[in-house]
Amino acid sequence: MTTTIALNNDCINTLDLSPATTVIENILQSGAIASQEQQIQFELNYEQEPGDPRELSEIPEVRLWFIRLDAQYPWLPFLLDWKAGEFVRYTAMLVPHQFSSKEGIQYNPEALEIFLMHKLFILTDWLKQQGIPFQSRIQSMAKLLGYELDDALFDMFANE
Repeated sequence: MTTTIALNNDCINTLDLSPATTVIENILQSGAIASQEQQIQFELNYEQEPGDPRELSEIPEVRLWFIRLDAQYPWLPFLLDWKAGEFVRYTAMLVPHQFSSKEGIQYNPEALEIFLMHKLFILTDWLKQQGIPFQSRIQSMAKLLGYELDDALFDMFANE
């Protein structure tokens, strides 16, 4: 069952994470984190000035809110609804990018690679702590961003 976290100007402009922390902490306290995989979506009701052409991921206040959320829950991509595009949108909030009318979102390649490797390490450790198989999940996450991760990379984690 998908859970929606609604955000508005007030919570974004004051860096109020409570709409997200309430949902995430309830999931953590339920003890059934694995059953909540890919179940969270965000509904952004951020009002812009008339004529403001920016996408939400180009607005500094919105990006800062997501940066703060990521600092508190760096493993959050596990809970995001990937099929609904939440992981890609989340990535856009954290990684420098540009929009192209022909090609869509164009991430800064080096920043995207650093972001992906950072998430790989965080999620691998966190999923192992949760007793959740990680390799196929991490590989699927990387594919969403255009990367193929070799199985040999995961062999390094087997010895930990």
